[in-house]
Amino acid sequence: MRIISTFKSELNQLFVFQLEDGNKVEAVFYRGDTLCVSTQVGCAIGCPFCLSGSKGLVRNLSSEEIYKQYEFLKDSFPIKRIAVAGIGEPLMNYQNVVESFWKFKKAGLKVSFYTTGFPYRHLKELLKLPHNGLTVSIHSTRSDKRKVLVPHGGDIDALINTLREELASMSKTKKKKISLAYLLIKGVNDSYEDLEDFAKLVLELGVSATLLYYNATGSFEQMSQEEYEDKFLFLKKYGIKVTLSTRFRKDPLGGCGTLVINRN
Repeated sequence: MRIISTFKSELNQLFVFQLEDGNKVEAVFYRGDTLCVSTQVGCAIGCPFCLSGSKGLVRNLSSEEIYKQYEFLKDSFPIKRIAVAGIGEPLMNYQNVVESFWKFKKAGLKVSFYTTGFPYRHLKELLKLPHNGLTVSIHSTRSDKRKVLVPHGGDIDALINTLREELASMSKTKKKKISLAYLLIKGVNDSYEDLEDFAKLVLELGVSATLLYYNATGSFEQMSQEEYEDKFLFLKKYGIKVTLSTRFRKDPLGGCGTLVINRN
């Protein structure tokens, strides 16, 4: 495993790792202290707004391959946090992800996760880990719409029921580390009715919300900044804590949905 390419923007630095079998995955250093790592070569979820799964799933990364993304860079960058948010669905490679998690923790790093929540049995286990943040991608509370946005991420009702069951016994302190992500897609899930349903779910579960901005990675129309901010203010009216996409997440280089396998 080795670094074969590095790309840099004003905000992010992207690294292309070539694995022993010739496949390539990517990691991103951002915010001055955080490394976003990949967990699979490709992704089976197939979200149409994300390039990471555009070529399907090739294979899982080993725990060593996940950890090495940090190990190769730790002496050159002041990495204090790991975001398990790169290429792949971490719950579909759960055992290797957990093994790498404990390696990161042993190295003194704070670790956060980003997941579709599927498979649910692993979500239950992940919620109980001593992580520093867990963001679950909802994108719609309606089965038909979520199936379009998260084709192979399981049933939304089953996901919500899993969260209800697990969060019911969780302390307020732990709940503060849980967020539900909602990627606004113009004309698909951006109606006020859609957002009201999402806000009510966030309120019921006692967690926070992350309102994501769509990077132009697919065939959807990109929302204007004014429209995005309007939806943010609408959610805020419900008294929930809402976080917007940071400038790092919106960057065309290394932002949400922009990582790919086997970049040329």
